[in-house]
Amino acid sequence: MAHKRSRLEIYLDILKVVRQGTHKPTRIMYRTNLSWKPLMKILDSMLDQGLIRKVDDGKHTTYDIAEKGRNVLEYFDNAMKLIETR
Repeated sequence: MAHKRSRLEIYLDILKVVRQGTHKPTRIMYRTNLSWKPLMKILDSMLDQGLIRKVDDGKHTTYDIAEKGRNVLEYFDNAMKLIETR
């Protein structure tokens, strides 16, 4: 049985998916293996923290990674490299 992801792991998964070019909320939901309501709560929280940006073009809403989100990913990528287990 797989372990339950922490909130931090979910945030990082969302940031990675958005950075890789997935911008539509439904696609983000599928790629991060989340259901709709939890995803929307997390996206709202990430918007409030300035990790992502919401882009509305009238009909569609998409999300893009903000500079702060890129910095967070870089920080945790570096941390994981430092504590790499062999």
